[in-house]
Amino acid sequence: MADVQLSSRATRVEDYLNDKLQNTADLEGLDILLENVQTQQELLKQQLLEAEKDLAESNKASEAHSSALLQQARTFKKQQADVDRRLLIVTRSETSDDAIGKFDADIKALQQLDVATGYVELLAEVEDLSAEARRNFKSSPQAALQPYLSLQKLAIALKEAQPAAEDAAPHLVDHVEKTAQHLWKQMKDAFASDFEKVLTRMKWPAKDVAMTGPLEREWTEGVEKLLELQEPELNIQSDHINPYAEPLVLLPLEVMVKPLDLRFQYHFSGDRPTHKLDKPEYFLSHIMGLLNAYDEFFATYLQPLLRKRFKTSNLSMTSIFIDSTSALITALLPMLRRKVFSVIPQIAKQPQLLSHFIHELMSFDISLRDEWGYDGGSGVEGWKGLTWEVLVKKDWFGRWLEVEKTFALSRYQNIIDPSESFEIDYESVEPSATKPTNAAIRVNDLLETIRDRYRPLPSFSQKLRFLIDIQIAIFDLFHIRLVGFLDEYLKDTSSLFSTVQGVSSSGTKQKLPTEGLQGLERLIRVYGSAEYLEKKMRDWSDDVFFLELWEELQDRARANTTSQGQEKQNLAGNMTVKHVADKTSAAVGNEEGGGALFDETAGAYRRLRVRTEGVITDTFVQQIRSSFSAYSRMNPWSALSSPSAGDELNLAISAELDAPTQLLSSYLSFLANALAQAPLRRIARQVVLAMQALLWDHVLMPQYHNFSYMGAKQFGRDVRGIWEVVDRFVGVGQGEVGMRRLAEGLVLLELDGGGAGEGEALKLGDVEKRLFRDNESGREVLEEMGLEVLSESEARSILQKRIDLTG
Repeated sequence: MADVQLSSRATRVEDYLNDKLQNTADLEGLDILLENVQTQQELLKQQLLEAEKDLAESNKASEAHSSALLQQARTFKKQQADVDRRLLIVTRSETSDDAIGKFDADIKALQQLDVATGYVELLAEVEDLSAEARRNFKSSPQAALQPYLSLQKLAIALKEAQPAAEDAAPHLVDHVEKTAQHLWKQMKDAFASDFEKVLTRMKWPAKDVAMTGPLEREWTEGVEKLLELQEPELNIQSDHINPYAEPLVLLPLEVMVKPLDLRFQYHFSGDRPTHKLDKPEYFLSHIMGLLNAYDEFFATYLQPLLRKRFKTSNLSMTSIFIDSTSALITALLPMLRRKVFSVIPQIAKQPQLLSHFIHELMSFDISLRDEWGYDGGSGVEGWKGLTWEVLVKKDWFGRWLEVEKTFALSRYQNIIDPSESFEIDYESVEPSATKPTNAAIRVNDLLETIRDRYRPLPSFSQKLRFLIDIQIAIFDLFHIRLVGFLDEYLKDTSSLFSTVQGVSSSGTKQKLPTEGLQGLERLIRVYGSAEYLEKKMRDWSDDVFFLELWEELQDRARANTTSQGQEKQNLAGNMTVKHVADKTSAAVGNEEGGGALFDETAGAYRRLRVRTEGVITDTFVQQIRSSFSAYSRMNPWSALSSPSAGDELNLAISAELDAPTQLLSSYLSFLANALAQAPLRRIARQVVLAMQALLWDHVLMPQYHNFSYMGAKQFGRDVRGIWEVVDRFVGVGQGEVGMRRLAEGLVLLELDGGGAGEGEALKLGDVEKRLFRDNESGREVLEEMGLEVLSESEARSILQKRIDLTG
């Protein structure tokens, strides 16, 4: 082993020397090398001595620590033995385990005793406070308030501590609450009784209320005592505002409205003439009358007291406690609520009464909110209203919706049934607008009435169901009716139906006219109705009411859809997001935004409008083409001789064109009166294009048609006669613009014969030479003449129609 170590050391020394002494020059630094080695050796020896010293100190400390632990273990065993001995003696047990069990049981018993003692002390405190309050509230009501308020605070504190104590003392909390409530009722009855005596001396609620100095002081004291008694309860409700709960009535007002309540019951119960189920406005206006009659009194005498008592507390932010008018409304609502809830079941099976009742109740709610500024103490959320309580809390919405839908559908049927309903109404819209039918206008009025019916509803779900179940449903029904009219027209114009001539198994049936102005009017009724309601829906989509409804629908739809695209629950009632989207807009729930409530319905009306416009155009074109049959067969163009001076300027339209121009004039006159400018121009443009194609293919370009100079002028006069008719109804220049190709062809066809002198306009011969020379020359002469639509080949074909063309 030693030999191995010596060999290893020698190897390392040899490697070291080989590294440091690689050539003869390195021998000159040998002394420095030896000095460095000695220095390193001394440093290693010093480090070794320090390590040996640390090791010795660590061993010494470890031995001391082990000795201390051993001593502590011996002491613990001795103390444990002493404790076991004493525990056996105290518990008279034979083993330590038995002794520990008995000792734990004693400790638990002591803890229970301590808790029981606390219970007893607390119950004694409750009883003392209750007894003190009872002793004082008759002789000194003000002195009785302090122990009651202490008892009330104790009850509140116990209730708030229950969750932390895991509901450890429910019976104690219940006892304290009942004691406080019982005491509160006794004190309230006593204070209220004293206050009623003051009101009697004041002659309340007579118009000539006597508020003399002493009486006013007594009234003020009575109000303040009742407010102080109620303040803890008010603070609790103020801290936990619930817009769905009935707000608290201030005790002074509860006492003061008792005679008003009796008067209300007297007038609106039994067989009194004012008690009529079909006249809810009687008792609703009575409440408004009470507000108008007594608001000034409470604003004068009660308002300062409320501000003084509550202005520095949390109650200052709750209107029904700090504002005398809101407090008075809150006090009057209970009597009205009882009346409303008692009437509803009696009229539920009488649709007209139920509809009228809900409408009047909604108007009453709106009046309280808007005219009296009542918010029910809910601040931002606002007062839900008695209508909401009836429809939601008492669950009468379904029945009311059914009644309103039945009425709406009945009124809709009454609108569309009369034969005159689908007559065009020329008076109800601007002269420049497309004219709707009477039915479209009345359906729109009906739908606006329905919208106004449900606009005040506070519930989003109720608004959405009204929109879809009634409003959009009627839109859909009317759309189906209009589509039926269009399909019936197309059926009447089909060749099969024309062959049958309206004969059915039941006999001969007179079909409605499909030709002439009567047939065109049938189409305009559909078109005008569709466009009118489509525009109304677009306008409604920008209405603030529908915009807010759409935004809330989007928010709910997005929140109701998981990241996987699945719905968490129905959006409103039994309506899913998909169902609502199918009825309103495909953009429902779309994160990208856009869309509107009537997208789907307005889209259906737009498609019907576009389809009907196409049918109008096709019908117009077809009948115009039929009217041109005689004109297209005539061929006098080459036989007409050159006119005498002045005859060229006084050319009359060909007699064969009278029928087409009269038809064109009557149709355009009717359409100009019935349609707005945009659809009129769209239809007229297609008709003009169709006439251009007909004149081009059947008059100008047939192989057997040739033109003399006079024949060209006559054809040009005929075409310009058509333009004049179009311009008269559609707009100046519209005829020529629509027939630009034919107009340029007439420029060539009507060229004067011969050649042009210097400075003169181009003539037939000059144009012919340049046009037939080559394409480049042909394009140049066409551009020089301002002809942009015709190609060179078309221009040559037209010139070849002139019989007087010279080679």
